[in-house]
Amino acid sequence: MATVRDTTYELLRALGMTTVFGNPGSTEQPFLQDFPADFRYVHALHEASAVAMADGYAQATGRPAHVNLHTAPGTGNGMGNLVTAWHNRTPLIVTAGQQSRTMLLMEPRLAARHPTQLPEPYVKWSHEPVRAQDVPAAVMRAYAMAAQPPAGPVFLSLPLDDWEQPADPPPQVRTVATRFAPDPRRLREFAALLAASRRPVLVLGAAVDRADGWPVAVAVAERLAAPVWSAPAPERAAFPERHPHYRGVLPFAMAPLAEQLRGHDVVLVVGAPVFRYYPYVPGEHLPDGARLLHVTDDPDEAARAPVGDSLLGDAGLTLAALLDLLPAAERPAPSPREDPEPPEAGDPPSADALFAALAGCWPTEGVLVQESPSNLAALRRRLPVTRPASYFTMASGGLGYGLPAAVGIALAERDTGRGRPVVAVIGDGSFHYSVQALWTAAQLRLPLAVVVPANRQYAILKAFAELKSTPGVPGLELPGLDVTAIAHGYGCAARSVGSLDELPQALDQALRADRPTVLPVPVSGEVPRIL
Repeated sequence: MATVRDTTYELLRALGMTTVFGNPGSTEQPFLQDFPADFRYVHALHEASAVAMADGYAQATGRPAHVNLHTAPGTGNGMGNLVTAWHNRTPLIVTAGQQSRTMLLMEPRLAARHPTQLPEPYVKWSHEPVRAQDVPAAVMRAYAMAAQPPAGPVFLSLPLDDWEQPADPPPQVRTVATRFAPDPRRLREFAALLAASRRPVLVLGAAVDRADGWPVAVAVAERLAAPVWSAPAPERAAFPERHPHYRGVLPFAMAPLAEQLRGHDVVLVVGAPVFRYYPYVPGEHLPDGARLLHVTDDPDEAARAPVGDSLLGDAGLTLAALLDLLPAAERPAPSPREDPEPPEAGDPPSADALFAALAGCWPTEGVLVQESPSNLAALRRRLPVTRPASYFTMASGGLGYGLPAAVGIALAERDTGRGRPVVAVIGDGSFHYSVQALWTAAQLRLPLAVVVPANRQYAILKAFAELKSTPGVPGLELPGLDVTAIAHGYGCAARSVGSLDELPQALDQALRADRPTVLPVPVSGEVPRIL
């Protein structure tokens, strides 16, 4: 007779989910025992790394991924990156072991007291099956929940003594819709407002990239002769950033954001929140005379927007439908923005100089994964993203995502056969949040290049302290860190880049290697403005 474990593995096979990310714990061993030869276990040394690796893998493959965590303590370890997965709209099935049902009443060691509450509110669905026989059907429902828009993580708490129980007949494997089209009447209203606009502007977010919407976004921008901004703090790039209509990334505070939109009468926001603010700089959400139209696949995102009229729909499908309704604008196209001035030389170099040098040797088809908050403005200024699905970061603002996500993305590039080179730019502060991910990358022999701008401080927090006038905050310096030695300790290659002239050769060698390479680059300690 088939067991719950047998039936669950058959279901996972049918769903194409034969890769499991995790860190094995005692409550997971009955699930993992006699691990099938056709499955792969991606071993992370910490649950936070496991979650972010699965996130990166799911985003890069475009399919839900499975991450298996330990009971309450392990789930707690993974929560920071689970928050990021929620904000990233990443379809994840998160399973966690639970103590034996026979002992749960006594709350033994490693029992999760309220397992379904622990990951909330950062999952779409959280469940512990009432019967062991319900586990496979719960996995099927979790898959459907994770994949349907708005995509996101789901959580299952699974008692360890469920796996050897006799199974019910297996659940039917089902497919689910992952995109939906906009309401035609509402769409025509939006199209009429855009057609009548004197000076429209587009603000695009990550959902455009998730929907493979770059070509249609370009077509709409050109049809409207409208400039294009990236929404504040984007986790993915949504538009070719060397296109003459592209203007940059909007600031993430009320007053300066509204100022950038001044002069526009219709603001079309597609695939992003309205808006993702960070520091509180009071002001109006929009300049006087502007009307906002918001396209999103998330009713909650539409409801919490402080301004604007919403249209629910997939970003790519909605842009394509709008294109069919929009007449060509009778106004000149916006002029290209000016290139930034060359960075000044310095010793150590500025972040601007580092990223200008990186842009000069950037690999064809390269994928950028970044987590360097204090250097982000310089990075986006000097290294434009020109290809779809080639820029990834955290939407949550929480650190510890970028390095393990880059591991998951590099693994996906190998598994899909695309083989695009992956370069992670990780600040020396962020580097240590999930540094254990280096070991997994080394074990998988991934040719991942990790560039570490080393300014030996939490410069982003110093910038925030300047903005908010909070002097004397402790813990903002990072002396005594040897990034090269740490990388060697995890089995990676490492090379300190003392001069930017060394960077092209070092990066080329890293991307040709049979293991990850960490490239720390000392940069100046100048604290950039946060806005």
